Amino acid sequence: MRVVFDESDAAGRLRVPVAAWRWATGSGLVPAADVGPGRWSRAVVEAADPERVRAALRGIEAGVAADRLTEALGVPLPILRPRVTASGIGHLVKAGLLVYLGGEPRFPAVHEDQVAALARRRDLPALLDRHVPLGPEQAAVRLGVRRSDFDQVVRLGWPAPVATVTVDFKRQGGVTTVPLYDAQQVALLEVVHPCVDWRAVRTARAGRRSPLAGLDPVAPEGDRVLLTEVARIAGVGGATVAGWRRRHPDFPDPVPVAGTDRHPRFEHRAVVAWLLAHDKIEVPTGPTLATLVLAGDGVGGATHRFRLDDPWLALADDAGGEDCLSGWSTTDDADALGALTAGEFGASLRRLTAPDTGPLAVPGQVRVTDRFRSGSGGLRVTLASIRLHQLVRRGLVPVLAHRCRCGATGTVGVRGR
Repeated sequence: MRVVFDESDAAGRLRVPVAAWRWATGSGLVPAADVGPGRWSRAVVEAADPERVRAALRGIEAGVAADRLTEALGVPLPILRPRVTASGIGHLVKAGLLVYLGGEPRFPAVHEDQVAALARRRDLPALLDRHVPLGPEQAAVRLGVRRSDFDQVVRLGWPAPVATVTVDFKRQGGVTTVPLYDAQQVALLEVVHPCVDWRAVRTARAGRRSPLAGLDPVAPEGDRVLLTEVARIAGVGGATVAGWRRRHPDFPDPVPVAGTDRHPRFEHRAVVAWLLAHDKIEVPTGPTLATLVLAGDGVGGATHRFRLDDPWLALADDAGGEDCLSGWSTTDDADALGALTAGEFGASLRRLTAPDTGPLAVPGQVRVTDRFRSGSGGLRVTLASIRLHQLVRRGLVPVLAHRCRCGATGTVGVRGR
C-alpha cells in the first residue's frame, strides 16, 4: 500500500485534477509537503476533503491573467509601462508570486483569485520590474524611448542581457533568439546616467537621429566613475558621498588600476548596486500623472478634466512670453483639448494637480500649440499661454520646483527657457 504520494498520486487518490491539488497545497487548503519536496504522507492526503479541493480550483490562462494585471496598472496604460505578457506570468510563477496550475511553464495557468490579489497590491509595478525581464521592444517602452534609441543604449553597453528566449516568428523570419533585459536596470538608466538629456531622447520625433548616437560605448575594461559622478547619480554633494565612503565599510573599493589616490575611480555597476541597496536612489516606477482642469469660456463655462502623463512646464524668460505645459496624452483627450481650446471663446486653465501636492490655481487662457506622436508611440500635447512664470518666480507656487528632470513623484517638472 502506498505511503508516500507525489502530486499526481495525491490527485489520483482524491480523484481531483492535478491543478486542483497544486492550488490546494499552494493556498494552504491542505498542508505543505511533509515527507520531502513535492511529497506527502498518506495521512495528509486522506485527510483532505476532495470536494473542497475540487471547488477551490478556478484557473485562468496566462494571457487572461496578463490582461488583468495590465488593466491594474492603469487605464489607459501610463507611458513607461509595457503591457504584461503571458510569458510575464511565467516569470511571476517562478518568483513564487503565483501558483503554477498547469500548462506550458512559460505560459502557465494560474488561479484568478491570486491574480486579483496581486493586481490589488500597490507595489505591483515594482514587483513586475523586479521579477519580469523585458524584450527589446518592451524595454524601449519601459524607458519611454523609440526602439532605435534603445538599440543605441545597448550599443553603449549600459544594460547587459540577463537571459535569452527563442521565439518562432513563423512567416516573419522563423526562429530568432531574443535577448531579455532586467526591467529594474532599464528603469534605472535615467538615474544612473544623469548627464543624458532623457527628455530629449523621449521626445525625439520619428525618423530623427537618436540623441544617444554621438556617445561612446563603455570601454572593454568597464565603466569607471569618480566620486563626483557618484554624487551626481545620487543627487547629493561630493562631501556626502565622501562621508558615505568613510562610514560604510561595504562601500565599493576603488578599482586599483584606475584613477589615483586623490581621484579614485569606482566600478559603475558596483556603485549603483550599493546606492540602491542603501536606499540612496530609487527605481522610477512610472511617470507623474497630473490632472488638468479646463473651463470653456463660452456660455455655461463647463469644466473638463484631462490626464497628462509626465507633465513638463517650460517657463518664459520675460513677462511677454508664453509659458508652455506639455505631457503625454491619449488621442481622445488630445482631440477634446484641441476642440475645447479652438472655439470662439477658447478655454481657461483653472488648476493643475499632481499626486501628493495641492492643486495649482492657474490663471489665463490656453490653446494647443503642438501635438505629435513620438517614435515610441506616445502622443505628446503642448498647451501655451499658461501664465505661471510670475507666480513661480515670486515664490507663490511652492510645489513647483525648478528641476532639470521631469517625472519626480508628486512634482510637475519645470524648466526655465
